[in-house]
Amino acid sequence: MYESEMPKFIDLFAGCGGLSLGLLRAGWKGLFAVEKDSFAFETLKENLTGKMPGLHFDWPEWLAQKPWTIETLMEWHGEQLALLRGKVDLLAGGPPCQGFSSAGRRRQEDPRNRLFERYLEFVDIVMPRMVLIENVKGITLEFRARGGSKPKRNFAKELVDRLGEHYHVYTGTVRCSEYGVPQQRPRFFLVGMLKAEFPSYGVGSEPFERLLEAKLPFLRKRGLGRKVTCRQAISDLEREKVGIIPCPETKGYFALATGCPRTVYQNLMRDGHNAPIPDTRLARHRPDIESRFGRIIEECKRAGRLNVQLNREMRERYGLKKMATRVLDPSEVAPTITSMPDDLLHYSEPRTLTVRENARLQTFPDWFKFKGKFTTGGHLRAREVPRFTQVANAVPPLIAEMWGEVLKSYLCIR
Repeated sequence: MYESEMPKFIDLFAGCGGLSLGLLRAGWKGLFAVEKDSFAFETLKENLTGKMPGLHFDWPEWLAQKPWTIETLMEWHGEQLALLRGKVDLLAGGPPCQGFSSAGRRRQEDPRNRLFERYLEFVDIVMPRMVLIENVKGITLEFRARGGSKPKRNFAKELVDRLGEHYHVYTGTVRCSEYGVPQQRPRFFLVGMLKAEFPSYGVGSEPFERLLEAKLPFLRKRGLGRKVTCRQAISDLEREKVGIIPCPETKGYFALATGCPRTVYQNLMRDGHNAPIPDTRLARHRPDIESRFGRIIEECKRAGRLNVQLNREMRERYGLKKMATRVLDPSEVAPTITSMPDDLLHYSEPRTLTVRENARLQTFPDWFKFKGKFTTGGHLRAREVPRFTQVANAVPPLIAEMWGEVLKSYLCIR
């Protein structure tokens, strides 16, 4: 397919670029991406603006390659955006999910919940042929405002109703572990198809049926089965097998050395990358913390409590305040990863996971390098998106690629 014939997309709330990477792999042409966080945008820019042949945006000259909010972009470049009306095949994006997530506080008044309004305003300006929205499953649940003075709101229903004026709308929840991702990660997806372009499609589940039909051929083509386990995903990154080296990025830290891939999945994630694997910096655990982690791992193995949160008795005995701590089960997919690096412990080594191990569980290839701080804390957590958070917030590129092939099939039959 000639580049001029490739379907075009824009990615809003792009984060570090997981959704964009998948769409680019599926043969879409990226016009540009919008992301306000400087760390996340730096990662996207590093990886998707020219580093890999065929996997980069064709960024317009009128748009500076820097972090943007949608409001500022529409204010400064409204005329250029209006000229794109009818010329964009897909508007993709995942409005920030923290206000919807059951892992968070789920506040109706969370200002991040209003960002889906900006998405809809952008849709009205550009009027793409399709829209693709990803979010946590919690967006489908009703919100009650504090004090009960405001009526309940269901943001997913509002999206369907608002888009339904011009689009056939399809929604569903996809458990990513059933689509080759070594992580449970249930996610809400919404697909909109412009009625003026696709008059024969009514409201239903057809895009999700196509996704289901495409799953096995897609995975077989890559040598994958229906389930990829934690061990299959990250066993080539075990410290005891590959050793450690001084961290090239952070003085005073050590990182995992680079070994050889041991499974089909690991080879797929290497994706031709023959240099040292980035983002393998190890946490600096005190000896007493490592000892505690080791005891927790062994007890969870004996008690058959891998992949589940530590119970109250174990937390109190080990002096842990966190309720979310889990030990990975090497023979199963991982729980949904979070932005907190100490939520998951390795299945055999007394430590938390590295950014790269989390990225493997999210299906990012090993050449994809993350930028910015590794972690942040305190009041900065509401304002910064460090590497662990970038990985956790991303759409797994593998399932994004699958969606890209499914949506492209509609355009090919028009």
